[in-house]
Amino acid sequence: MNFTLKQLRYVEAAGRLGSIAKAAVEVSISQSSITASIDALEASLDYALFVRTPAKGITPTSAGREALQLIRTYLNQTRQFESELQSQGGDDAGLVRIACYATAAPTFLPPILKSITENFPGISVKVMEGNMVAILDYLDNGEVDLVFTYDRHVPPAQAFEPLFPAPPYALISKSDSASQLPSITFEQLSQKPMIMLELPYTRDYFLGLFRARGLEPEVAHSTRSSEIAQALVEGDFGYTLLNIRPRTYSAKDSRFSAVPISDSSHVPVFGIATLSNLRQPKNVRSFIKICTQLRDEGLFDSCIVSAAT
Repeated sequence: MNFTLKQLRYVEAAGRLGSIAKAAVEVSISQSSITASIDALEASLDYALFVRTPAKGITPTSAGREALQLIRTYLNQTRQFESELQSQGGDDAGLVRIACYATAAPTFLPPILKSITENFPGISVKVMEGNMVAILDYLDNGEVDLVFTYDRHVPPAQAFEPLFPAPPYALISKSDSASQLPSITFEQLSQKPMIMLELPYTRDYFLGLFRARGLEPEVAHSTRSSEIAQALVEGDFGYTLLNIRPRTYSAKDSRFSAVPISDSSHVPVFGIATLSNLRQPKNVRSFIKICTQLRDEGLFDSCIVSAAT
């Protein structure tokens, strides 16, 4: 077979995005180059990778789906090889691609990036955000080297390095007397209007906390943005549930209070997921090491809301 690494990257992008036009934008090349790469690989393989439908994009064939998975695995291994080769001079260097659960990233990510810059100036970081479904897909597809997420959603094919426990808590407007309580129960919360974070996994998780106790929350508003949820709390539209304290939160200055939930049982753990069947390049290992060092120094304690805080 005769094909180049660039051709494989073009074909993978087209398959992942389901569009030759979108792939051309992503890799900054002409659509004709994407098409030519697909044609050349199909001719070499002697079978079709995609079904092409005018005005509807492209869809992988059955054989094409399997081929794309092999291509992604190969490209991921190639990126790791390139990073490992680049770092053989003794200094950690190269690009580390990370994905973060968007609602948590503003709180825990800045100190990590600051420490990386100070300790490994040769490492650059590309950050992608998304909900918990999207970021795990990024990892499976080889688009990132690691993701920051919760342990409860990590599949067996991925390894997990814990950083800190993240018990759920209620964010309550200070105009509500419940904001002054040392803690609150799910039964007390079920009697108040709730602002629900409408994200994959997140909604089911929060609903499950109530339903496990035979309760049903009074969902008054829904949003896909934690920032909007906080704004609605400040506007006295209800409370919201979160697991990681907002970066700008201050008990004295905020117009809302982070109130621990006293009858919360299972506490999810926030940490780093990676593909377990791959050896990580040196710069990725160094990135993870920085994270665990910060964990051991207690830097992430400020992310947690519990009865002791």
